[in-house]
Amino acid sequence: MSAIALTLGPVFFHWSPDRLLDFYRRIADEAPIDRVHVGEVICGKRMPFSDPAWPEIIERLERAGKEVVLSTLAAPATVRERRSIADLCTDERLVEINDVTALPSRSGKPFVTGPFLNIYNEASARFLIQRGATTICPPVELSLAAVGAMAGACPEAEFEIFVFGRLPLALSGRCYHARIHGLHKDSCQFTCERDPDGLAVDTLDDQQFLAINGVQTLSNQVQAFCPAPADLTSKGVRRIRLSPHTCDMVEVAKTYRALADGREDPKAARFILSCLDLPGTLVDGYAHGKPGWQAAISI
Repeated sequence: MSAIALTLGPVFFHWSPDRLLDFYRRIADEAPIDRVHVGEVICGKRMPFSDPAWPEIIERLERAGKEVVLSTLAAPATVRERRSIADLCTDERLVEINDVTALPSRSGKPFVTGPFLNIYNEASARFLIQRGATTICPPVELSLAAVGAMAGACPEAEFEIFVFGRLPLALSGRCYHARIHGLHKDSCQFTCERDPDGLAVDTLDDQQFLAINGVQTLSNQVQAFCPAPADLTSKGVRRIRLSPHTCDMVEVAKTYRALADGREDPKAARFILSCLDLPGTLVDGYAHGKPGWQAAISI
């Protein structure tokens, strides 16, 4: 068994229930993923659409032998949203906490930290580990070396690094999708559903810049960090996280499984990923301690 486990993070985008069901059925049946996160993380207004689908999705994933983690909202804004987080935190499954206000509701039970929590040093990591964190996925702008330093200082927890997908950069109280369509946030008409991988944003000089997803800002480019397994294990990183997109995520998972097992070298893995229908060009600068839009390996 490989020393590196694969995690599929939560879907950031507003996908229909049918799309979610089809996506996770294929993940359950075909993807070599160890752990799968489910749940709405970005916008609580989407939850009435997706919530009815989660029980069937969870049952299908667990029947296929996947460990299911319940992901919670990263920026709860209403009493209803805070109550939904508190309810999820009582579940016996692992829960992903993306906002520190959820800690009291988890009451010391094991949990996973998502990349939305500000964990930039060993002290922050220890604070959360002492309160039940068993897996820590630090913010995406940290380098592998920085994550390794935290992992070395906190060996009692698993550390996970975000290796694939548009990078989650920020959340706002304003809905960009509503604004671009001339709507208010409260009457957004769920226009974010039109862009299932987010909406690319260019500068006035027509340079690729960012992507928007409702209240979320992401990178325009796609993170495709393809480290050799020894580079991860030497830093104490035991998990790598893939973020769902509309491309062939089964192929993405198979590519990273082969990479983690040493059956594929980093350059070949990156080439395979570049051949998929991705929403942006491949980058991995943050993982190498460089600007996030840069790519360390040319194809």
